[in-house]
Amino acid sequence: MVATNPILIVSRKNLPANNLTELVAWLKAHPNHATYGAGGTGTPAHVAGELFQQMTGTKFLFVPYRGAAPATQDLVAGQIDLMFDQFANALPQIRAGAIKVYAVTAKERSALAPDMPTVDEAGLPGLYVDVWHALWVPKGTPRDVINRLNSAVVDALSDPGVRQRFREIGQEIPSRNRQTPESLDAYQRAEIEKWWPIVRAANIKVE
Repeated sequence: MVATNPILIVSRKNLPANNLTELVAWLKAHPNHATYGAGGTGTPAHVAGELFQQMTGTKFLFVPYRGAAPATQDLVAGQIDLMFDQFANALPQIRAGAIKVYAVTAKERSALAPDMPTVDEAGLPGLYVDVWHALWVPKGTPRDVINRLNSAVVDALSDPGVRQRFREIGQEIPSRNRQTPESLDAYQRAEIEKWWPIVRAANIKVE
């Protein structure tokens, strides 16, 4: 595991909901009315929206975009209502007052924006979603090669300059005990078990 990037629940700035509880209530009062955008079908942001609907009993419409940037532009312009956007993408617009933020989809608050509540604190416990990055090699790669690559990555992630740059772009470096092949394997398997039923239930198909 190299880095994780929390997802934020955000909306157009004039949406009439000021916290997550009010947002859920508004969505329930307007079923199949609201729209949410994401940078493509099957992306983490798309699937996060499906999980949100399953957990809250709400229904709203998905609008696919060719990338997060045009989706964010339409959110700022008020052309769509919601996004489940990566921290790195959403934070500049939040700081500029161009969009609203309701919660971080993580167990803990982010050091980048400690004033933003977690989903647990905001009233929707368990809605955990992040975009994570890791390194893989082809099946059958010798173990000594894997160990050397892992050691190089661990060394890089401990470098102060690398850590500072990751913070600047909204990436969180995992703890040292998660920077192992075994930890990555376990995490990937857990993610598949978590997300595959949601993808299947929503009938998401990537073409």
